[in-house]
Amino acid sequence: MGEAGLRCRELCLSRPRVGGGERVILDQVDAHFEAGRVSLVRGPIGAGKTTLLHLLAALLRPSSGEVLADGEAISRYAGAHRDRWRRQVGLAFQASAFLDELSVLDNVMVPLLPRLPSLRDAQRRAQGELERFGIESLARRRFAGLSGGERQRITLARALCGDPRFLLVDEPTAHQDDAGADLIVSRLRESAEGGATVVVVSHDARLADAEVADARWTLQDARLMA
Repeated sequence: MGEAGLRCRELCLSRPRVGGGERVILDQVDAHFEAGRVSLVRGPIGAGKTTLLHLLAALLRPSSGEVLADGEAISRYAGAHRDRWRRQVGLAFQASAFLDELSVLDNVMVPLLPRLPSLRDAQRRAQGELERFGIESLARRRFAGLSGGERQRITLARALCGDPRFLLVDEPTAHQDDAGADLIVSRLRESAEGGATVVVVSHDARLADAEVADARWTLQDARLMA
């Protein structure tokens, strides 16, 4: 096994512009997001922070360069191999999709079903994660009528309930009051202290001011700087 965590090596991503030419979104990004640490990525709106998370999760392929997870070049993976690797990844994006016909508990436990031996084990794990986020009372609710803050905690609970090896989080404290933000920060730290590689994208000044991050990065003008 190579170095633990996620490594970007000369990572580039560009997209065609309407009318010709290319827009460079990421240019020669070289960074190591270490296992057992929380890495915070900040930068202006539209800088490509969420796109970087998609590349780290192997949801996008880079134009050039590569992404490595524990030394393995996941950006070269294809098909079933990539999907199997992604079972180690917890994703919490702002636009995360849920199945409206299912309860909150059922939505949270969906990622666990291929991995755990029984439905009861999955339910127990999902219920425990909802309790950690203080939203266990929502377990039997449907999503209609839930607040943005409640949806954000449910998204995080789903990402974390499988104890992911890699946790990629976009704006985790959006729609949260200070107490909710503190609870989320504590859970992110706990995941990192358990050995996970945690990469957080956020504009929230509370995260920048808090002691949540072991490493801080700024993404601007297509470049990522420590």
